[in-house]
Amino acid sequence: MKKIILASASPRRRELLHQVGIEPEIEPSHVEEVITTTVPADAVMELSAQKAGDIAKRHNGENAVVIGADTVVAADGKILGKPHDEDEAFEMLKMLNGRKHQVYTGVTLIFCETGKTCTFAEKTDVEVYPMTDVRIRAYIATGEPMDKAGAYGIQGRFAAYVKGICGDYNNVVGLPVGRLCQELDP
Repeated sequence: MKKIILASASPRRRELLHQVGIEPEIEPSHVEEVITTTVPADAVMELSAQKAGDIAKRHNGENAVVIGADTVVAADGKILGKPHDEDEAFEMLKMLNGRKHQVYTGVTLIFCETGKTCTFAEKTDVEVYPMTDVRIRAYIATGEPMDKAGAYGIQGRFAAYVKGICGDYNNVVGLPVGRLCQELDP
């Protein structure tokens, strides 16, 4: 049986893998992330490949698969990563307020024994109910937005503001496990 290594410390990604019966070893990548594009799908694929590659080089020739992943939120074609402070979180949430945006997760699988690599991106549309500035500030005060792309977690308190989604819910949480499982076992 192949060892599965997740190149991320994200508890959400670990939980999603656990949900589908995968118990990964956790080896977070600390590679300096470099984005060379403003196209959201390309950016997340680029970042996921950097993370997976960083960890895979430690496991050359092993019967292991490294999973690298990166998630961004995009509105009007602008990539929204994790906010640096509460003001930036407020600006991001104002941008998403009352409208539809996209969540992209890039995933790279590196099969260490053969060197085979598979990289893909999934996109999910998310529509947000209108929020007052007071509600946005109250949500930010929970601290939940500060470590999440686009300044929100769909699986947390922000669920109260999600009008609907089109696509893979798990992708918005941080890992499209359905597609991942298909690619792991073709």
